[in-house]
Amino acid sequence: MSECNHDCSSCAENCAERSPESFLKPLNPASSVRKVIAVVSGKGGVGKSLVTAMLACEMQRRGHNCAVLDADITGPSIPMAFGIAEHARGTEEVLLPVYTRSGIQVMSINLILENETEPVVWRGPVIAGAVTQFWTDVLWTDVDYMFVDLPPGTGDVPLTVFQSLPVDGVIIVTTPQDLVGMIVAKAVNMARMMNVPVLGLVENMSYFKCPDCGKEHSIFGESHAEEVAEAFEIGHVARLPIDPAVAAMVDAGEIESAGGAAVAPLADVLEKL
Repeated sequence: MSECNHDCSSCAENCAERSPESFLKPLNPASSVRKVIAVVSGKGGVGKSLVTAMLACEMQRRGHNCAVLDADITGPSIPMAFGIAEHARGTEEVLLPVYTRSGIQVMSINLILENETEPVVWRGPVIAGAVTQFWTDVLWTDVDYMFVDLPPGTGDVPLTVFQSLPVDGVIIVTTPQDLVGMIVAKAVNMARMMNVPVLGLVENMSYFKCPDCGKEHSIFGESHAEEVAEAFEIGHVARLPIDPAVAAMVDAGEIESAGGAAVAPLADVLEKL
């Protein structure tokens, strides 16, 4: 081995001190994003977009400037939850996010499609490229917390986000079903492979609280949130009930009217980052 000149870019040796190549993409020079939180799930249909929106709303209520990058290109639902009907505008240099009623900055593929029902029939690398452009080409203004709503699984888009964005932590969303341990394990292991800390676990549809007697009913089986969190050394857990009122707010585009008590423990964690 020749003498090391400490310039890994010009060296072919695979030594222990070799610095790994960074794939991080730069923000637009006029943008500012302080913390990036990825919201992930091992499977679809668990309410990941709901949790993303609720966390953004809660942090915004606490006085932080928040943004949502909707990385679920083929199944975007963030604009509907916030009741956003307008299209994103842009200049020759940047794409401008759309602001919600409470001031949350949002960028989603549905905000740039001519028709929101138009399907996105793209292959994986093109989809991943679009997500990267949402980070590099959008003018994100003075953002304290950016929440990235990822598609389910561990494919192209989650990998792109973990490699291209400076992700500060991950929130994992799941439901109280038998496969929850295996599903959470996949998300946890991917985050650890990417050296990103898992900040918390959300068990959505955890229970239904009877409006008459106040008793909690485990519609989808008993909760395993605490034991799963302990098994994977996840320090913070939030349990979201089945709430028809919240579902109606999402359908009406009024998620900002929903309370944030259920995700408040995770918001406390984010404020301490």
